[in-house]
Amino acid sequence: MSRTLSQAARQAINAETTEQVFLLLLTIDHEDLADPIRVVNNTEDITSRGDLYVAYPFEIALPGEDPESVARVSLRIDNVDRQIVQSLRTVLAPLAVALEVVLASSPDTVEAGPFNMTLVAAEYDALVVTGELAFEDVLNEPFPGHSYIPGEYPGLF
Repeated sequence: MSRTLSQAARQAINAETTEQVFLLLLTIDHEDLADPIRVVNNTEDITSRGDLYVAYPFEIALPGEDPESVARVSLRIDNVDRQIVQSLRTVLAPLAVALEVVLASSPDTVEAGPFNMTLVAAEYDALVVTGELAFEDVLNEPFPGHSYIPGEYPGLF
């Protein structure tokens, strides 16, 4: 799959050394939340496309390349101000999670993403929140998507 990158990102990737810094933007959202939770894996807050991403330490573990299973991503985020735990406790449905990659020098240009996932499992303690993120399970969708029955498609019969 080809991906369009900015000139600065291509130069940073191909350079032996670079001053460019790639940042991960994480957005946790649900219709029951007053505002989405936006964090950046950085030491400083970043504003991207008009939205403030708060500096917050987190780790993303990408899945393996097993063609027989749906990819699952592991998220580990520090439980610093308890906002995420409060969201997990108050929202009953799964949370939507979006991951994007930007350059620190041009945070309004998304270099990769958004990678939209759903938080399917979460655990937390006083120090850390861990979660399992899943992409949409397109492998188990019925094909074709519709049943051609006389009640829905009378012109075929």
